[in-house]
This record gives sequence, C-alpha cells and structure tokens, in this order.
Amino acid sequence: MRKIIYAQLVSADGYIEDDEGKIDWTEPGETLHRHFNELEKSIAINFYGRRMSETMDYWLTADQNPDLKDYEREYARLWQNTQRMVFSKTLDKVEGKARLLREVDPEEITKLKSKPGKNMAVGGANLASTFIKYGLIDEFRLYIHPIVLGKGKPMFPENANINLELLKTQTFPRGVVLLQYQPKH
Repeated sequence: MRKIIYAQLVSADGYIEDDEGKIDWTEPGETLHRHFNELEKSIAINFYGRRMSETMDYWLTADQNPDLKDYEREYARLWQNTQRMVFSKTLDKVEGKARLLREVDPEEITKLKSKPGKNMAVGGANLASTFIKYGLIDEFRLYIHPIVLGKGKPMFPENANINLELLKTQTFPRGVVLLQYQPKH
C-alpha cells in the first residue's frame, strides 16, 4: 500500500509561515534541497490546495532559468513530471500535469492509496488538516528550522490529537533537523 506523506519546513515552535505569510526563513540550502529531490523521486502524486498550488507553480518553468543551480533545475524537472491533484473551489484551471478537484473525497484517496506504485504527498497546512481529519496521512516529516516565530500558520490544525511513533531523525546543515513520524494505531 502506498503512503501519503505530509512534509513541511517548520519553525521550532511549529509554524510553517510567519504571521505575514512569509517563508523566507526556510531557505533549504543545497544539501536539504537535494534531499527533497530524492523525496520527489519517490512521489507519484502531490496533493495541493489552491495556495500551495499557486506557490509551487513557480516550478512549472523554473528549469528554464539559467540562474538556478543544477539541483534546483533537477527539482523543477522532477516536480513537472509528477502528477498533481489540486483541491480548490475557486480555481478555474490548473497547469501542467495537474487535475482540479473541488473537494476531498476520502474514499477516492483511500482507493489511490491501495494501488501499487510510488507514495503520495500532501502539501499545505489547510489541505493537510482535511487529510488529518479523515485519517489519510501515513507519515509526518517535520523539517525543524532553528527559529522561533512566535506566531504564524501552524503545521497542525488546532485541537489535532495524533499520537506519533518516531521513525527516523536526520540532521542537515544550518541546524535543520528532520523528525519523521508515523501515526500510532
């Protein structure tokens, strides 16, 4: 069975963006970026909400930017070749290898999980909160950055109650630590 992975760059106090919606404190650097390239190679479908889809659309043409580093262009090509399912009630269309859906159907997602193939990933806190509500996430990857924001958008929804089992830890340059968990059943 395929897994759905929720991976986020997160502050030490649990926020994925500051109170102004900025994520400039999450600059991954080469080592972490290459790690994400390897993760993207293992993903068949990325699930996004509208905001995450609009943010990630940068990668639709990023491989054509001569100023990018080789590993950034590699990520762009990997991302462009990965199927995306975008959940939005307001978008009229999506670009690239994307399919537009209006709402999360837990039965459809569960059927996708039961098929053979590469894993899937959910991006963005709002959509992830819906996936959490339906018990669809199989793995949580928190890439904790050494910064305390004090407020902002939290990685997990308010009142989330998920017991986790630690699978792995890994350190990266710039003080970033990966904590990889699965839900305890």
